[in-house]
Amino acid sequence: MKLSVLASGSKANVTYIETSQHKILIDAGLSAKKTKEALAKIDRDIAEIDAIFITHEHSDHAKGLGVLMRKYHIKAYTNQKTWQSLLTKIGKVDTELCQIFETGELKLFDELQVLSFATSHDAAQPQCYKVKEAEQSAVIVTDTGYVPQKIWPTLSDSTVYVMECNHDIELLRSGPYSWDLKTRILSDQGHLSNSDSAKLLANWVGESTEYIYLSHLSKDNNTREVAFETIDESLQKNHIYHVKLMKTQQNHVQKLITL
Repeated sequence: MKLSVLASGSKANVTYIETSQHKILIDAGLSAKKTKEALAKIDRDIAEIDAIFITHEHSDHAKGLGVLMRKYHIKAYTNQKTWQSLLTKIGKVDTELCQIFETGELKLFDELQVLSFATSHDAAQPQCYKVKEAEQSAVIVTDTGYVPQKIWPTLSDSTVYVMECNHDIELLRSGPYSWDLKTRILSDQGHLSNSDSAKLLANWVGESTEYIYLSHLSKDNNTREVAFETIDESLQKNHIYHVKLMKTQQNHVQKLITL
């Protein structure tokens, strides 16, 4: 399995995952043109993408979806409620490309296994994904106020985590956002803070874990350094020394790694 975070932040989110037979995207928050350019930076052709898995309908996760489906005839997967919301926003698309992937389902694509799991966000029916091939797995957790504890065992000991570290709580509280927006972000239907993600990862990381990508950082309420320090301090406290932390950026394509 290979992975690259093509974009991560408040404006656009896209992750590329490659297995022996498939090349997929998790989310489509970049425009189709920028997605093509980002893939070219890791020497991949957008025409080879055979599936897109959408977490929810917000524009920073689905802005490029309509054009990608129309221009490149890529199948896209998400649950029925999210499709109902998306189809009012992405323009006319071939309905045969709109694949239903309900929350909690496990789908098999040859050697590729994709599990969807429920998240908690102010969207129609948000879900995230665990992608697995043989002994390698990638867990993408984004745009959620919390992760239900009943799913923790399934998400544990993944090879790589692309983990939302949206905000530092003190930076958010003292920052420029309105009180209503601050309350929304801090709620169970908001976003994971650095400390939230640190606690989750301390429970999930196992011997198989190699990488953690710190993703979806707020440009106003977080910094890469603060997020890194929070997660690293938690890992050290829990005697986890073997994992490499990766700092993502909104406008920087991460190097393609092989797991």
